[in-house]
Amino acid sequence: MFSFNMFDHPLPRAFQSRFSTQYRCYSVSMLAGPNDRSDVEKGGKIIMPPSALDQLSRLNITYPMLFKLTNKNSDRMTHCGVLEFVADEGICYLPHWMMQNLLLEEGGLVQVESVNLMVATYSKFQPQSPDFLDITNPKAVLENALRNFACLTTGDVIAINYNEKIYELRVMETKPDKAVSIIECDMNVDFDAPLGYKEPERKQQQHEESPEEEADHSSYADMDVGFRAFTGSGNRLDGKKKGIEPSPAPLDPSDIKRGIPNYEFKIGKITFIRNSRPQPKKLEDEDAVSRFIAFSGEGQSLRKKGRKP
Repeated sequence: MFSFNMFDHPLPRAFQSRFSTQYRCYSVSMLAGPNDRSDVEKGGKIIMPPSALDQLSRLNITYPMLFKLTNKNSDRMTHCGVLEFVADEGICYLPHWMMQNLLLEEGGLVQVESVNLMVATYSKFQPQSPDFLDITNPKAVLENALRNFACLTTGDVIAINYNEKIYELRVMETKPDKAVSIIECDMNVDFDAPLGYKEPERKQQQHEESPEEEADHSSYADMDVGFRAFTGSGNRLDGKKKGIEPSPAPLDPSDIKRGIPNYEFKIGKITFIRNSRPQPKKLEDEDAVSRFIAFSGEGQSLRKKGRKP
């Protein structure tokens, strides 16, 4: 009688559930072909060879396909998705920002492993330049850019393209794990202050300059008042001085009223201040309008009554 134990032998590769291999990595600009693949630089997905697809189809892996990239020489790792399987055998193509995170050079070796990641619920980013504040709606721009990404890893510096300008953002925090999937998820996004950003000190400067400005207003009275209308004296035909008013007395500094400058003035903005108020209509005018009757006048005749021609 013979005994047989199938577990004494190693499992064939067809029953393995994990993909793990090494590739030589190159940036997308090295990808040969007539088509422009600049769209790969705008996301977080890589291009792998067709043999990887054949091997992945034989494995019991979950979709979407997510991978962990590791540079064993520098102990740096990140996560990504896959865009296409059209690379040459033994080669994979990565976005330039991903190669910078992994400290990889052209032709360097990278370990590619299939992984399962939790769905993201929260992420926090820090722009690497204050120029990111010039964007009108940064959350909408980031949401649109993340559509080309499959996952996020805490500590990575991702690059997004907006208005033909590249903005770098560091992933400061992700929940519920340090590496999360962002495919078909409802994720809350928050921003840290950009790197090198300084808070403006406009309010403090206004308070410091206010006493000096008040002192400047008091010095206006010492200035020459300049031209004053109707300051001459009149002359009578009979030569008498009676009834001729002398020239007006010089103005006191307290009588000089000068406007206060608008400290909230902004270039390109015009403010109209009208002190005049519309005068209320008189009741007599309203009565006259209400009593008006058309064709109510009396006619006149050229011929007088009681006189015969």
